[in-house]
This record gives sequence, structure tokens and C-alpha cells, in this order.
Amino acid sequence: MHKQTVVITGAFSYTGKYATKQLLDRGYNIHTLTNHPPHGNPCGGRVQVFPYSFDRPKQLAEAFRGASILINTYWVRFPHGKTTFESAVQNTRILIHAARDAGVRRLVHVSIAHPSLESPLGYYRGKAQLEKLVIESGLSYLILRPTVIYGLEDILINNIAWFIRHFPVFGIPGDGQYRVRPIFVEDMARLLVAAAEIEVRGQLNAVGPETFTFEELGRLIAEQVERSVRIVKVPAFLAYLSTCLTGLMMGDVVLTWDEYEGLIGNLLAPQGQATGQTRLTDWLAENRAKIGCNYASEVARHYARAAREPSRTCS
Repeated sequence: MHKQTVVITGAFSYTGKYATKQLLDRGYNIHTLTNHPPHGNPCGGRVQVFPYSFDRPKQLAEAFRGASILINTYWVRFPHGKTTFESAVQNTRILIHAARDAGVRRLVHVSIAHPSLESPLGYYRGKAQLEKLVIESGLSYLILRPTVIYGLEDILINNIAWFIRHFPVFGIPGDGQYRVRPIFVEDMARLLVAAAEIEVRGQLNAVGPETFTFEELGRLIAEQVERSVRIVKVPAFLAYLSTCLTGLMMGDVVLTWDEYEGLIGNLLAPQGQATGQTRLTDWLAENRAKIGCNYASEVARHYARAAREPSRTCS
């Protein structure tokens, strides 16, 4: 059992809540930074909540009082209003400086597979800029590079199942032969907690034990949810336009062009040893009655408080 204090950004978010539960089970004190505290802290007094006060350094420093570890999941999936990739990079710079100045010694940072400073895609370029900030921070660090993090609340796997449940045709962008290597959300949480407790520095791909082509993934999900759906291959740009139209109907951003480019460009299936143990095939079989029953909206989750899913308890 530990008595150290960990600051985790987004302790009530999709991935963050699983890591927070594991940290609490191991006896850590938890501080969290969030713009969207839930109605009634589901963890009670065991998690102290602080706002992202990027423009108020003294207030931001309060979140790091007594902390020795920062687990950083802060990022934006797509620009929204005044929030851009560039502003997210600047905010992360402020966050890291505040942590270092407060005496934090260990930084666990969530990145993405295949980030690049030369990438034409703002998402991947921004992630590479963040990695550079982490490496140059002077802190002990480990950077985790996930691809697709799946679970009942995830965006990609769950929403593929939702489309397959609700439409007779499912469009595959391009030839569908680009690959995906997803990791289960609880495996990702275990990696975050383990990374906080070791002193190894560097980057580590967060990937599961199975790799699928996108076409194989669509067919597997259709089989598991027991839907007879026609899978057709369409030009990537037309597939993107169709998801934009669906997004307008759902009040959401289904997939961004950066995500399409990353997917089709084979950026979501890095090679190397698996760091997650859960097989998506087995998980889908166990959760076939639940997956895709509800559409998972990124906009609702992050920008519309009333529409967000209730957070799990930490008991």
C-alpha cells in the first residue's frame, strides 16, 4: 500500500477512471485536474478535484502540492471552439512546468503510436511536440503510445458496432487492408499504474495481442453482434463525407480526417511485443449483448455535461 500522491488528469474520463480505480486500490492519494467534474464526486473524498487553471499558475500549483507523480492524459481529439491542437500543446507545457516546479519527480504521459514532428496531420504532429516537451522536462518519464483503446464506452469499436446494428450497409474506407492493433482499456490502465511505479525512461507502445485489418475488424464485430450487414469498400473521401453527415445528425464528430489518414496510413498497428493481455476477440464474445447498443458521442462526453455518461464508482 502506498501513501504517495498522484496527480492524474481526467480521473473521471474514459481511460482515467480505470487507472484511478487501480491507483486507489493500491493506496495512493489522488488529485485530479478536470474541466468536467461529475455531479457528485463518485470517489468521495478519495479524489481531490482541481480545475485546469492554465491561466492561473498559483491555482494550478495547488493541484501538485505534495505530489510525486503526474499521469497525463490531457489532449484534444479535434479542435473545438477556442480549443486547438496548438493550444493543447501550450497548455501541456504549462502543466509540465507546474508539475516540475512543485517537485513532481515522475511523469507518465499518454501519446499515440507513430507521432512525428514532420507529420502533415495536426493530431500526430501535436503529439510529437508533447513528447519533445516531456523528454526535455528533466523529469523521470515514460511515454505510452496507444493505438485504439477499446471498452464499452470507447468511440471506435463501440460505434462500429452501433453502425452495424442500425444500418444494412457498412462502408470500409479504401481497400480495408490497413491494420489496427487495439488495447483493452483496463490493460491500458494497468500500464499507466505500472509506469508510475518504475523508473524506466523511454517510450512504450500500448498494444494488444491481436492485429486485424480494418475489414477483418468490421466483419468480426458484425459476427459477434449477430447482424447480417453488407460490407462495401468506398473511397476514403466518400467515407469521410458520410461520417460527416452522420456526425451532423448525431451532433458529434464521428471520425476526423486526421483519424482517417492515420488509420489508412497504417499508423495504428505498430510492431513489437504486446503490452496488453486481453484479446479483443474474447472480449467481444463476452460483451456482444452490450457493445454498440448506445452511440458513444465524443462531443456529448466532453462538451455537453447533461449528456455525458455517468461515471463509474471507485468502490
